[in-house]
Amino acid sequence: MTNSLYPQGSHRTPLPPTARPPADVAPQQKPAPAPADTSPKPKQRDAFFDNAKYLAIVFVAMGHSWEPLTDGSRTAEALYEIVYTFHMPAFIIISGYFSRSFDMRPDRLRRLITGVAVPYVIFEVAYSIFKKYADNDPTHPISLLDPWFLTWFLVALFIWRLTTPLWKIVRWPIPLSIAIAVLASVSPDIGDDLDLQRVLQFLPFFVLGLFLKPEHFQLVRRREVRILSVPIAACAFLLAYWAAPRMTSVWFYHRDSAQELGVPWWVGVVMTLALFGCSIVLTACFFAWVPGRRTWFTVLGAGTLYGYLLHGFLAKGSRFWGWFDADWIHTPYGQVIVTIIAGAVVTALCTPPVQRAFRFAMEPKMPWAFKKDATETARARQRA
Repeated sequence: MTNSLYPQGSHRTPLPPTARPPADVAPQQKPAPAPADTSPKPKQRDAFFDNAKYLAIVFVAMGHSWEPLTDGSRTAEALYEIVYTFHMPAFIIISGYFSRSFDMRPDRLRRLITGVAVPYVIFEVAYSIFKKYADNDPTHPISLLDPWFLTWFLVALFIWRLTTPLWKIVRWPIPLSIAIAVLASVSPDIGDDLDLQRVLQFLPFFVLGLFLKPEHFQLVRRREVRILSVPIAACAFLLAYWAAPRMTSVWFYHRDSAQELGVPWWVGVVMTLALFGCSIVLTACFFAWVPGRRTWFTVLGAGTLYGYLLHGFLAKGSRFWGWFDADWIHTPYGQVIVTIIAGAVVTALCTPPVQRAFRFAMEPKMPWAFKKDATETARARQRA
């Protein structure tokens, strides 16, 4: 009879009783596999957007350095108008793109307050005090309702982001935002409170960013778009060179209505639509040339708001202290030097050491300012 423990034909010999393992000894267990790490991984930053933010903020600083040079140089005026056509729209579109997930969750409201509202209060007060003493203007008020110089963007970003859920439910958000911008451009009664003219006239760029997708940015970065952007930029410069002595660059600030600029109301409609179209085209050309790989300045993209707010003290101080009064600065050589200095200064202000030094003002934690249960709920949701 064949042993039932082994298949037929097996030549193995059964173990003697003394060689068999005792019945009460459990077989050796394999070690249990280590549990998988389910903790959330930090999101990888997209180098393209960090590069774009850094380059946009460099153009902002260069534009501010060119402003005192525009009166005596038609070329500087043309370059100034071109840069002002796309640098803030590009920055605002990116801000809208990264606001797509914003809702009224406690943790996101908390970050909106600490990352936008609190820096606005700090820098608006700091700028007002700076102007009072650096410009020898003791009557300059400290008012949180009338943003001075660069702080308007923080007011605008706060309002735009709060309205994000509304733009997600309306049927035609982009045409509606353009209509609001057009109406603002012909409404002189809006006034200067919270710089609402700028908030409303720049609104379409933020709403556009809300509805852009990654493939849209991939589209403008295609090789044929990059090649096409070169003749477009050349034509834009020629048009700006022709228009420099014929129009005021105040239109590019989007801070006044048509009537306040001394023209009929319908000019505001035409200029708002025309500038929106030009800004979209030149912004696309700008994005086409932004590198998508990591570069030496990619890390600086996380500190662009630092560079934006801090360089304003030098941008205004240079005017208060007469730095542009020297004749050599108004030569082509001097203009190039000023441009390089502006780019170098804002680059330095975006670096990690500067971020660490001013994080108390730009990204304060402020746990004492929020209810404990709201903070705990936000943390729990982040872990979920």
